[in-house]
Amino acid sequence: MTQTPSKWVVDHIDQISRDGHVLDLACGTGRHTRFLLNRGFRVTAVDIDTKGLADLPDTNLSVIETDLEADPKAQSSISLNGSFDGIVVTNYLHRPLFGFLIDSLESGGILIYQTFMEGNERLGKPSNPDFLLRRDELKKVCSQEMTIINFSQGYVEHPGPAFMQQICARKT
Repeated sequence: MTQTPSKWVVDHIDQISRDGHVLDLACGTGRHTRFLLNRGFRVTAVDIDTKGLADLPDTNLSVIETDLEADPKAQSSISLNGSFDGIVVTNYLHRPLFGFLIDSLESGGILIYQTFMEGNERLGKPSNPDFLLRRDELKKVCSQEMTIINFSQGYVEHPGPAFMQQICARKT
């Protein structure tokens, strides 16, 4: 797995206040956690398996190992870290978290979200509809309480052929 941050995240990270506190949800091996720390953010990194973060310094980093889908205390564990100036989510979808994510943002906070969408089942994994956004889904989720800064959906070639949906939105 690549440690290079997503181009979508890189292109929109400057929307988050420079000294901000950012949640990296479903952080995996920490490619965005590393990028965020290097940019000077305070980071709360959350994943079911955080072994890939063991080499990172404790400074400006809070790590939460939890199963976001099965642990009933997962959201309260994250909430103990306060609200966030930014939230980054890539290649992960658990629809019941949408409201929690928006509620966890400070007013003016930024959501940067990128994951697979319908159509991807023709190319490979993920192919389960539970893990594929429907057309315009992120836009609809964010439109009530957020201002959409940028939105994109459809087929992409890089880093590999996929159908992706991406949004950068500011909480109003």
